[in-house]
Amino acid sequence: MVGVFFGLLAVLGCALYRDYGMGWDEPAERLNAFVSAKYVALKLAPELAKRQPRLADIPDLRHYPDADHGVLFMLPWVGLEALRPGPDPAEWAYRRHLAGFLLFVAGAWAVYRLGRVRLGNWRWGLVGAGLLVLSPRIFAEAFYNYKDIVFLSLFALAVLTLTRLLRRPTAGRALLHALATAAAIDVRTMGTLLPLLTLGFGALEMWARPVRRRGLAAALALYLPVLVALVVLAWPYLWDNPWENFRAALSSFGHYAIPIDVFYMGQFMSTQTLPWHYAPVWLLITTPVPYVLLFAVGLVGAGRELLRAGLGRWLRRTGSRHDLLLLAWFLGPLLGVMLLHSAIYDGWRHLYFVYPAFVLLAAQGLRLVWRQWQQPMPAAGRGKAWVAGASLLAVALGTAQVAWRMATEHPFQYVYFSFLPGRVIEQNFERDYWGLSVKQGLQWVLAHDVRPAVPVSMDSLTEMTLRINTKMLPPPARARLRIVPPDSAAGGYFLSIHRWHPGPYPAGAGRPVHSIRAGGAVILTVLRRP
Repeated sequence: MVGVFFGLLAVLGCALYRDYGMGWDEPAERLNAFVSAKYVALKLAPELAKRQPRLADIPDLRHYPDADHGVLFMLPWVGLEALRPGPDPAEWAYRRHLAGFLLFVAGAWAVYRLGRVRLGNWRWGLVGAGLLVLSPRIFAEAFYNYKDIVFLSLFALAVLTLTRLLRRPTAGRALLHALATAAAIDVRTMGTLLPLLTLGFGALEMWARPVRRRGLAAALALYLPVLVALVVLAWPYLWDNPWENFRAALSSFGHYAIPIDVFYMGQFMSTQTLPWHYAPVWLLITTPVPYVLLFAVGLVGAGRELLRAGLGRWLRRTGSRHDLLLLAWFLGPLLGVMLLHSAIYDGWRHLYFVYPAFVLLAAQGLRLVWRQWQQPMPAAGRGKAWVAGASLLAVALGTAQVAWRMATEHPFQYVYFSFLPGRVIEQNFERDYWGLSVKQGLQWVLAHDVRPAVPVSMDSLTEMTLRINTKMLPPPARARLRIVPPDSAAGGYFLSIHRWHPGPYPAGAGRPVHSIRAGGAVILTVLRRP
């Protein structure tokens, strides 16, 4: 059953990966990787690199403003693209989409393994992985979000290698955990939480199980230097000055020199002055309601066990230490962002990596409800069983509704809101901040306008999404489009993703001829110019 689940998930990714457009960040991620690729080529084969015309226009790493971004995932792909560019630039973008999703499958497998160990059954492990997969925003962004979802997957794999190391410390497991940790750090500097978790829970494990103290201390002594070497090796930005460059990358995390305006609670505000509740509110309104309720049950269950046993006895239990790891994984970064007022934007995507801990705690909550339902009780206590049974039915129906929305709103699951009506969403929150719906908007324009040359435009702030999604269309369709300035699109079409224009357009802007909705909210509008 486990093999069937993950096999079908991989097949599903192979069937859907061409349905998504190009996200706002993809060109920047690709350029960042090309900058590092040029640096590596000049270091390893300078004469050959200087003869490559493709590298001539690539900026120099030492003077590139985004040089401190991790490029581990994208670097191999731009290397392959440079060697075999092919006739259609969209092909490499689609291949990256598929690769990102397959890495997400590996992350879901890590969640399954973590759940299987903690909950004592492969079926409950699959429940945890299933909740992760049936999370609409996470599922959709797995195809094109090369930073946040890739980091989520690598972080989950690293936590899995950590639990295996704590359970039975060996040199091989220490090396594997160092590799997984380095991979996460070389995608996002927030991965530095992993060594902190490793040392903290390593010390806790040595206190709780003295018999493992010597072996675990030796494993951690091997883990740390190998980790440092692997982080530097796989991050070209660190090669010239590892310590200073890493400090610079770490200090820039969560602080952006250029403030970005986000639409939140009905008003535009800078990322540098966001209220403390920005991240938790976004998490709440974009996570399926049944999962939130199950998480609350799992949290209460862990707290109740702590109160019953007392801190000392609770920490000596292996399952309790696993729960504490999940709580630190989820609550630590979330509280850090809230208390330090870190600059985040586009919802809570910078915190996606804590979501596997969330769904694992939700799976624990579901198991508690299940056990309450199955527990034999005298007639006087059967009311609790009836409540548990009704709760299980509600969770099943709610999860089925999430799956139905994922299917019917495909490929726009990335603008999923759990319980808010469409009008409230439009008036208070950002919608398609990735700009992927532009691809489907262009497809509609070309299907309904038979002219050989069709003028299209967007406002200056979002025009980039028009240009990059034009490249995702087949060459014949691409050749028919003419991208023009908004004020000279007479007889053409104006597309809006409503990122910095949440309301409707005035009549002079054009006549609305098409719109795309997801969850009752308009995420793209096509206007026909007079």
